Amino acid sequence: MNPILFKNIVILTGAGISAESGIRTFRDQDGLWEEHRIEDVATPEAFARSPELVQRFYNARRAQLKDPKVQPNAAHLALAELEKHWEGDFLLITQNVDNLHRRAGSKNLLHMHGRLDRIRCLSCEEEFEWTEDLPVDEDCPHCGIRRALRPDIVWFGEMPYFMEEIYAALDKADLFISIGTSGNVYPAAGFVSLAWKARKIEINTRDTEISAAFAEHLVGAASIEVPKLIQLLLDEEN
Repeated sequence: MNPILFKNIVILTGAGISAESGIRTFRDQDGLWEEHRIEDVATPEAFARSPELVQRFYNARRAQLKDPKVQPNAAHLALAELEKHWEGDFLLITQNVDNLHRRAGSKNLLHMHGRLDRIRCLSCEEEFEWTEDLPVDEDCPHCGIRRALRPDIVWFGEMPYFMEEIYAALDKADLFISIGTSGNVYPAAGFVSLAWKARKIEINTRDTEISAAFAEHLVGAASIEVPKLIQLLLDEEN
């Protein structure tokens, strides 16, 4: 692998990278979502039908981020280190709604599915940092409207964030790396095809539905495989 050929890097991360830090996901057997159908907690219709249930669900997920055991792992830290030292363009796209990439030091980062530690108002459309529980009857800090605040999460049936920036970055990417993503949630699962000229590397503990689209596969835990790959990139760049 010759880093001289890789000026523009785009990296996609999914639930696998956060699972190693103790973040439970709805696709895991022990995930928080197993007690609820997606239709009950992760759609606009669910929020309209039962805001109390939806807010309780996301309050529990938000509280998990305060657990001292939940920390950025070696993969998060390595990605931040790569961004810090890479001389070309660098973009990190995450499907995860936790704050582990930011806590690790990543800055050129897009949360395409939103963030647990942010809320937004359905009335005035303002967004707010929010780390505590969100009561159903909370007043909007900006417009004062009651019961208009919701988690700033992209629910099923909604358009992911930053798609124009993501598509532009993929179009010029020389290297595309997918880490810990299942490959069955779109539009993210289609990113590998949109990175038409890039060298494509997949890092996962098992094959995924889109593994055939990658030229290279690193099989193993993200906390082990990601630092090794990034050290190789940085060593060869220097």
